[in-house]
Amino acid sequence: MPRVLTTAELADFREKLIAIATRLFVEKGREHVTMRELAAELGVSPMTPYRYFKDKEDILAAIRAAAFDRFAETLEKAFETSPDAIMRTNAVGEAYMRFAFGEPAAYRLMFDMAQPGEADYPDLMRAADRARRTMTAHVRPLVEQGILEGDPVLIGHVFWTALHGAIVLQLAGKLTEECDFDTIAREAFRALIAGFTPKAQ
Repeated sequence: MPRVLTTAELADFREKLIAIATRLFVEKGREHVTMRELAAELGVSPMTPYRYFKDKEDILAAIRAAAFDRFAETLEKAFETSPDAIMRTNAVGEAYMRFAFGEPAAYRLMFDMAQPGEADYPDLMRAADRARRTMTAHVRPLVEQGILEGDPVLIGHVFWTALHGAIVLQLAGKLTEECDFDTIAREAFRALIAGFTPKAQ
């Protein structure tokens, strides 16, 4: 009979398992990671991970849900730093980039990995929805104050798409000194803001 673990031991092992799984999912891709491999990395029996998770998809869903929640919390805190709509947007954008470059493995698992059956994991769906809403919430005050014009949800997604693309290229080492990340991001947002700025009557 396996030894009964304390709450602290359970939490510690689960944390170690998630850390190793995060690294392997990013390095090898979802399809090429096995529960047996995770157990070997941890130095435990092949069945031990099943005491904590149903399967590797369950582990991946837990990793992604936690990452989405950390990400959303980071953006929500940035949103509350100022009552000024423009300053809020700048703060949210800076927080987004800080998270992406500070936690690149989590960022990749959140946005660059397809996971079949996501709807089977309610906590993942909740966290992902929270993150999506947080990413676009800062645009609504800009539209309400007449600074930008259009559907705030659509505008938020356009900004997100532009920033995400630049971040992915930067993480992949594809941007050059001639067109570095800061320059690309600055010019992309300048062009987008000009496009969504109300035209003088």
